[in-house]
Amino acid sequence: MNPNYLDFEQPIADLKARIDDLKHLADADNNMNIAAEISGLEEELNFVTQRVFSRIDPWQNAQLARHPLRPHSADYIPLIFDDFEELHGDRLFADDAAIICGPAKLDGQAVMVIAQEKGRDLKEKMRRNFAMPRPEGYRKAARMMQMAERFNLPIITFIDTPGAYPGIDAEERGQSNAIAENLALMSRLRTPIISTVIGEGGCGGALAIGVCDQLMMLQYRTYAVISPEGCASILWKSASHAQEAAAAMGITASRLLELGLIDQMISEPDGGAHRDLEQAAMILKQALKHQLSQLLPVDLDALVAARFEKFRSIGRPL
Repeated sequence: MNPNYLDFEQPIADLKARIDDLKHLADADNNMNIAAEISGLEEELNFVTQRVFSRIDPWQNAQLARHPLRPHSADYIPLIFDDFEELHGDRLFADDAAIICGPAKLDGQAVMVIAQEKGRDLKEKMRRNFAMPRPEGYRKAARMMQMAERFNLPIITFIDTPGAYPGIDAEERGQSNAIAENLALMSRLRTPIISTVIGEGGCGGALAIGVCDQLMMLQYRTYAVISPEGCASILWKSASHAQEAAAAMGITASRLLELGLIDQMISEPDGGAHRDLEQAAMILKQALKHQLSQLLPVDLDALVAARFEKFRSIGRPL
């Protein structure tokens, strides 16, 4: 089995391996004409990919959101923004590498980018605490939000966390207070805010940078108050029921769009964003530009009032 493919993606992996083998043979022997066979397998690969991804269930969706190859904030930022300048520190305790932020330009429009980052290899994951921010991370984000408001910069956040860090040191430094202060701050900021779930959106750790005017979500990502495993551990006393929990929780972009909890689902390339990073970044960039063009002309008083009502209305019958 190819470790870069999930269990339900193995038919895709098998076809891709056959195509790669044939291409290798063709490169090794210029007299071998197998272009027609390769073309036929590539057509079959496209068909199988579309079929597999048209049938994925919520648990498989959750697995895709955690795919080891899926793009992270650090992958998207250089492809979407120009002149990004990362800023550090909360001016109180330390710098939290789980959140990266700073000013940038989106096709000439100055913005403030705030993003959660998991890291790629083990050393980087440890440094970034697997995208589980501590209080100083949220306070750093709050500092950047206040700076954005002062300089009339729209705020763009990328959500990708299993949740805020639950360690003793984080609690000692006021984790719950830091999250609550961010919720209150974002609810009244006088500048447009666009948030996008690009991976896992977990618990208050996600919401702390997700109080926004427009909430978007990539097609195969998740957004929930708890992970399927955590929900299963509470309800069934065993994480082995995660698949059932995922189905019941409504964690997928399509379901959340139906419920009115997100404003837009962004389509991903065939096979998920991790199969074509540049195309995924281009699609996300266009969605951000469109949302920003809709928000910039809005009167700030009306913008803040609409944001407040947006979150007050969550949970009302459709």
